[in-house]
Amino acid sequence: MANDEKGLNAISETLRANLTEKNEARDRAISLSRELIRYCSETIRAIHRRDWESADERLQLVRDKAAEMRAIVVPYPELYHTGYTQDAFKEVIEAHLTYAIIRDEPLPTPEHLQAESSTYLLGMGEAATELRRFILDILRRTEGHSDEAERLLGWMDTIYDQLVTFDFPDALTHGLRRQTDVVRGVLERTRGDVTHSLRQQRLQDALAAFESRVGLTPGEALPDDSDDDA
Repeated sequence: MANDEKGLNAISETLRANLTEKNEARDRAISLSRELIRYCSETIRAIHRRDWESADERLQLVRDKAAEMRAIVVPYPELYHTGYTQDAFKEVIEAHLTYAIIRDEPLPTPEHLQAESSTYLLGMGEAATELRRFILDILRRTEGHSDEAERLLGWMDTIYDQLVTFDFPDALTHGLRRQTDVVRGVLERTRGDVTHSLRQQRLQDALAAFESRVGLTPGEALPDDSDDDA
């Protein structure tokens, strides 16, 4: 049988065009993933500053870039499910959940964010560890213990309690067990910091109450009860 050179050439050109298109999509997706991660970091920094106007602007950029990236990679499942794509989407989840928790708003759902289940869970874990920074900032800024720090610690605890219930193979959850272990360690350290702050506040309150009872102004030394020399 004679070689079908023309047929093979046609097939090769089709494959070459397909791979060229896919490679261009890959290059664009990698560039967008870097932009997304940067915008997510800027969003979280704005949230730390309580600069809500900037946070809203950054978060809208995150949404726009995520939509652009999704449109590029969805036609190519191997690009959509690759590490750099889902890592970027994980950062998107973290930014949105952190924003919602700090502002005490309802959490956006995986459907709303068009997120894979494993990516959403990993983003939850990242948001939980990010809350530690907020709690420490609150404890440093606030004189004494803070109800807001307690609220955020409660969120960390709740997220951890949910993450440990997802006992599925790593092939499906893509590192969730490791992320859950990280959340547990951060949660334990943060709980210790908040507990220490609460104990200090209780001690200060008890001292203030005692000073009030004995008629001392704050910081005034107790009178010397020793007998005067004859």
